[in-house]
Amino acid sequence: MGSKSIIDEIDFIKAGISDVGSLLPLVEGYHLFEGIEMSLETRHGAVEALLADPALGNIWLITKSGQAIGYIALCYGYSIEFAGRDAFIDEFYIRPEYRRLGIGSRTLDVVKTEAGKEGIKALHLEVGEENAAARLLYGRHGFNMRQNFRLMSAKLD
Repeated sequence: MGSKSIIDEIDFIKAGISDVGSLLPLVEGYHLFEGIEMSLETRHGAVEALLADPALGNIWLITKSGQAIGYIALCYGYSIEFAGRDAFIDEFYIRPEYRRLGIGSRTLDVVKTEAGKEGIKALHLEVGEENAAARLLYGRHGFNMRQNFRLMSAKLD
C-alpha cells in the first residue's frame, strides 16, 4: 500500500465573497512576510473588490483537510506584446509550515491550467531578489527574468 502524500490532501477552491473571512488572515500573513503596510479596512476592501468582479481576476484558496493554508490571486489585463489577455500572479502565499512540500508547485500547475482555460496568453509575477526559494520554484514553472526589463510602479491616489 502506498502512503498518502500531503499533495493528495490539498484542494483549490475558487474564492467568493463568502470567503473573505478565510482570506484576510492569509493576506495579512503575506503582507507581513513581504513588509506591505496596509490598513485592515483597505485590505478588506481590496480583497472584496476582486472577489466581487470576476472580470478583474480570481483568488483560489489552498486548503488542506478543509482548512485554508494559503491563497493565490490572479489579476487580469491585456498585452499587445503577448497578443491577448495576460494576468499577474498578484499575491501567492502558503503558511510557513506548509512550504517546501510541493504545494507551491501544485498550485502553480493548477493556476496555469485555469488561466489557459480563460484564454490568458502570458502570466507575470514579481519576486523579491532575496527570495531564492521562490525564484527557483518559479523558474521550474517557466517563469524567467526578462532581460533589459524591470517592473516599475507608480501609485495613483
